[in-house]
Amino acid sequence: MTSATTLSAALHGDHRERLMRIAREVSLAQGTRLFEEGRRADRFWIVRTGTVSLDLRVPGRRPPVIETLGHGELVGWSWHFPPHLWQLGGEASTPVRAWEFDAGATREMCARDAEFGRAVAVWVGKVVAHRLQAARIRLLDLYGPYGSGGLL
Repeated sequence: MTSATTLSAALHGDHRERLMRIAREVSLAQGTRLFEEGRRADRFWIVRTGTVSLDLRVPGRRPPVIETLGHGELVGWSWHFPPHLWQLGGEASTPVRAWEFDAGATREMCARDAEFGRAVAVWVGKVVAHRLQAARIRLLDLYGPYGSGGLL
């Protein structure tokens, strides 16, 4: 993940403070499944400590880990886009402390304040673009005849 996609770099000043007002601190044990691909995306997290692995269902195989997220990173973007279904799975790969956010409340905040909504949308869009590239590279490494060839 690039520094541009972490919370501290993506949302500045008042926007970050407003989002953090609805945060709830959570602790997750290693191995806890945060979400499953295809299920309803009704919340998201920002990692404080620990790591979360994102995985992707592959028929007939064990889900490969696409990316591992750490401090300051957004876990979950599917909550932001209809139909609000998870596009990946997520699991705590170590004990995790995180801030948890209600997706509906966040979307309401975005709808009430266009400037805040745009800042959140740009942040989430950058995360989606990064995750798409990470998934592409990981799947090429796993299933391509010559791997990713060192693509970045």
